[in-house]
Amino acid sequence: MTTWRDTPTKTVTIDGTSFAYRELGTPGGVPVVFLHHFTAVLDDWDPRILDGVAAQHHVIAFDNRGVGSTGSRVPNDLEEMGADAIAFIRALGYDEVDLFGFSLGGAVAQMVALQEPGLVRRMVLAGTGPRGGGGIWKMPFIVGGAYAKAFATRKDPRHFLFFPRNAEGKKAAKEYFARLAERTGDHSTPVSRQAAIAQLRAITTGGLHAPDDLSAIKVPVLVANGDHDLMVASEHSADMARRLPDAKLIVYPNSGHGGVFQHHREFVPEILSFLAAR
Repeated sequence: MTTWRDTPTKTVTIDGTSFAYRELGTPGGVPVVFLHHFTAVLDDWDPRILDGVAAQHHVIAFDNRGVGSTGSRVPNDLEEMGADAIAFIRALGYDEVDLFGFSLGGAVAQMVALQEPGLVRRMVLAGTGPRGGGGIWKMPFIVGGAYAKAFATRKDPRHFLFFPRNAEGKKAAKEYFARLAERTGDHSTPVSRQAAIAQLRAITTGGLHAPDDLSAIKVPVLVANGDHDLMVASEHSADMARRLPDAKLIVYPNSGHGGVFQHHREFVPEILSFLAAR
């Protein structure tokens, strides 16, 4: 069986822009489309989550406009990112999908559900919060501090952003990066400086935006986070779950922004059960 480690990269052209994507699992039924985090490319998805979901579902992950191996430039607005995601889904010929959005991808997933409600059947929102959440102005300082620590220690910034700096968190980080390294070829292009700046601007602007009416999102939503998220305060996930008409909240202990990766053994069965529920 093909796994996330060796599934090939494909492209689809939309209005002259080539979008890079990978798919896994048996086609048929409603596919699960994955939307990724700040500065992430296809190679940054945790194989255990993609493989776990693909065991029962058709999984599709892609680099949105201007990200990684996809052409053009990243827009600095969440709504435009959502419109690009909708265009990608439509270009593949789908009229209904499930969405898995992590961090920035969770914000984009909300835009998709608000702009095209008939397109979305169910959503999983991890490590994310609603537009208009307070304190998001701190994001550039948090990210900047993590990058400084990463430079000083020659580590990936996600060691400091995704996982607690205790024994359990450090072990989880080491295992997470070992899983990312399992893919040895056909890599995505690293994210550009323009993409990172535009994404950060979209995140901070979204934090200052008027709150969305999440009651308009009628589909079932699974919300998950760690109990101490440095990037998107964990209470924002809880607030979002309260404002969604049909949401379940899971908070994993002793974990942060990457809590769903740290606790992937518990999280994957939760996703599968959620997607299978009537």
